[in-house]
Amino acid sequence: MTGLRERKKQRTRRALVTAALRSFQEKGFEETTIAEIAAGAEVSARTFFSYFASKEDVIFYDGPERMRYVLDLVAGRRPGEPVAELLVRVIRASLEWAVDPGNFDLAEAAARMELMLTVPSLQARALHVLFEQQLQLAEAVERAYEGELGALEAAAMVGSLVGAVKLTAVMSLTRGDSQEQVWEAITAAAEISMRGLSNV
Repeated sequence: MTGLRERKKQRTRRALVTAALRSFQEKGFEETTIAEIAAGAEVSARTFFSYFASKEDVIFYDGPERMRYVLDLVAGRRPGEPVAELLVRVIRASLEWAVDPGNFDLAEAAARMELMLTVPSLQARALHVLFEQQLQLAEAVERAYEGELGALEAAAMVGSLVGAVKLTAVMSLTRGDSQEQVWEAITAAAEISMRGLSNV
């Protein structure tokens, strides 16, 4: 059970994210100051830095936690589970994680995506984060299938999966799909990308 202190920290982080996104949309990312974000969340600038190192970190705030969850799933692969099935299961489980209270908000996700697509500094950061996540996932898959799958095969499969899922998510969010439609599109993309690899 989450303790009172941890729940308070989660509420403060959520308030900072909400205030930041609201200000980014109203004023622009570059024009928004950290002091303004803190004021919008009714905390001090010092408190902001207890949660985030920069404005950019606010946009990618859930990346590390989600990645830990995904890597744990890969490490705990089921006996005899083909890698294609595992990767599709990872995507489905990741979506289930996202719908837990406080983990996902459709409007917030769309706003973050728009910022990542239009702000140069965030575009660069997003590419870096995506590359690092793919590398971590490929290495985890190779470890999980040691002796069965090589590094290059793992990298190719992860690249196929992530590319399909990310692009589909962007298109689904930017055209204003509902959360259910976004989820269905992402799951379908994962399944399509893994077709032909079920015997691996």
